[in-house]
Amino acid sequence: MTNAVCVDVGSTYTKACLVDLADGTLITRSEAPTTASTDVLTGLDAAVSALGGTGRMYVCSSAGGGLRLAVVGYEALVTAEAGHRAGLSAGAQVVHVAAGPLDGSLIAELKAARPDVILLVGGTDGGDGEVLLHNARRLATARVRLPVVVAGNAEVRDEAAALLTDRGLRVTATGNVLPRIGVLDPGPARAAIRDVFLRHVIGGKRLSKGGRFPSLVRAATPDAVLAGVELLADTTGTGVLVVDVGGATTDVYSALVPDESLFADVAGHQWRSRTVEGDLGVAVSAASTVSAAVAARLDPPSSPPELAAAAAILALRRHARGRDLSSVTRVIGSGGVLRHGSGDFVLDAVMGDTGGGWAPPRTARRMIDSRYVLAAAGLLAAEHPVAAAGLLTDV
Repeated sequence: MTNAVCVDVGSTYTKACLVDLADGTLITRSEAPTTASTDVLTGLDAAVSALGGTGRMYVCSSAGGGLRLAVVGYEALVTAEAGHRAGLSAGAQVVHVAAGPLDGSLIAELKAARPDVILLVGGTDGGDGEVLLHNARRLATARVRLPVVVAGNAEVRDEAAALLTDRGLRVTATGNVLPRIGVLDPGPARAAIRDVFLRHVIGGKRLSKGGRFPSLVRAATPDAVLAGVELLADTTGTGVLVVDVGGATTDVYSALVPDESLFADVAGHQWRSRTVEGDLGVAVSAASTVSAAVAARLDPPSSPPELAAAAAILALRRHARGRDLSSVTRVIGSGGVLRHGSGDFVLDAVMGDTGGGWAPPRTARRMIDSRYVLAAAGLLAAEHPVAAAGLLTDV
């Protein structure tokens, strides 16, 4: 086929676009309400039908809460933090982080967080392996019947995986997220988490009957968006910053040009990263956004644009901790509120923020992802890089 149909099944709306694979031209786009309470395929098929054209399907999803991840690590500021960063890069909502040897109370806290997947990390390659093995044993006997990705000390990784497999858990062993102090390598864990999400989580959320929907989904939506942001940074050779304000969460993505002269922290420097703020949004999280804004001494927001601006400012302040974003040359706003008329207001507020302890990139080009192409470009990036780059031409 010469065209592709890219679909993002969101928590509220399902967005679809028809793309010419020859050059990445966006032919048309449509959206329909997501029908997660019945069968998400109803809304998906409605959005696709409204396009008026056909093509190979590429689907990402954040419906049903997306991917909920728990991280179990060795030390809070090192391997657990590295695992947290790897999970966010995989498009997960990190709902729990535990550090150190697990005991009964920590297991109870993990279960209470209701994750879909556990990322088990710990130790640099050749370093301490006892905590990783201890935590594998505790998880194996704790009746936590969840998929586990093991991405810790390579010398004991297979032994840890075997402890879990022997108790019937579904296990994927992959490369260490922190092979050496100061060296963060989230790629293998990101790929493994994505695979587990597709094989085990999508079907388990009971969003649709039968196997068609799980067979269509290729990524969690935030994973696809980050891939699009990375591609934009790679093709332009510039730093990119994206703030996506939603009803329940506000996600921030950054892809920076590496500068090896900068000092890396012990958990590794992230040149490509995502953070998600579950307490900042304009609908479900509106009350907590107001509370957070007041606590940060911002003007109390009362309208949707003011809520979006407060959420964006606070999310960017949190994202910027430990990151130098001053070299960013593109700042992109996303989310329904921004696309439907408040984008300039929100980005002006973000770029004018002087109280957050970070230096906004004053000379950056500001844009709104009004065509909603970042996720689509991310979905196409691996198989159709030329078309994906073409989609991002005006971003």
